[in-house]
Amino acid sequence: MAAFEDCVERLATAVRLGVYPHGSMLPPERELATRLGVSRATLREAIAGLRAAGMVATTRGRGGGTVVEQVPAAPRDDPAALAGRRTELLDSLVFRRIVEPGACFVAARRTLSQDHRHLLADALDRVATATQPGEHRQADSRLHLAIATVTESDLIVESVTTVQKYLHDMLTAIPMMSVNIEHSDSQHAAIVAAIVAGDAEQARRVMERHCDDTAALLRGLLT
Repeated sequence: MAAFEDCVERLATAVRLGVYPHGSMLPPERELATRLGVSRATLREAIAGLRAAGMVATTRGRGGGTVVEQVPAAPRDDPAALAGRRTELLDSLVFRRIVEPGACFVAARRTLSQDHRHLLADALDRVATATQPGEHRQADSRLHLAIATVTESDLIVESVTTVQKYLHDMLTAIPMMSVNIEHSDSQHAAIVAAIVAGDAEQARRVMERHCDDTAALLRGLLT
């Protein structure tokens, strides 16, 4: 699992469980990074994610630091609105972990037509060039559906469509973070490259890591 997503999940979980109570100050950066086993750069990125999600606030200067509190966040869907669906949504991540790596494995074992190659290349390019959160989320979903389409299995397409609907609900409820997007895009490129090369095991492995990293971020930031 990638250090950034893992750090976000662990830190956010600690905040929600009251390890760092409301109004308390997080430990000094060096101490917290050592405790979590990550670099200070990764810790800063994770704290920035929690800050964007409204879980902490940071003040600068003498006596400053990161305080655990609910602060106004950028307008987006309210994570609390998904609270009643938490079990269902988390279950969808388990289902996704089975379905999407399997779809990649099947796609990579097929002899790809030119149309299929073009479909994958075009979908990958749209994700890489998307600049707005909504545009990126839509392009991301279309890439995953393009991979399912290449399998030429109606049941796989239906299953991937289902998990992507759940994923959309969850991802639109958390802030879009550049570190995660860059990491996700590099995984997308590796997945498509493995499928085109016919390396089924590699395609499945990279998609498994991709699913795990996304799940860690969602488990950390969703209430």
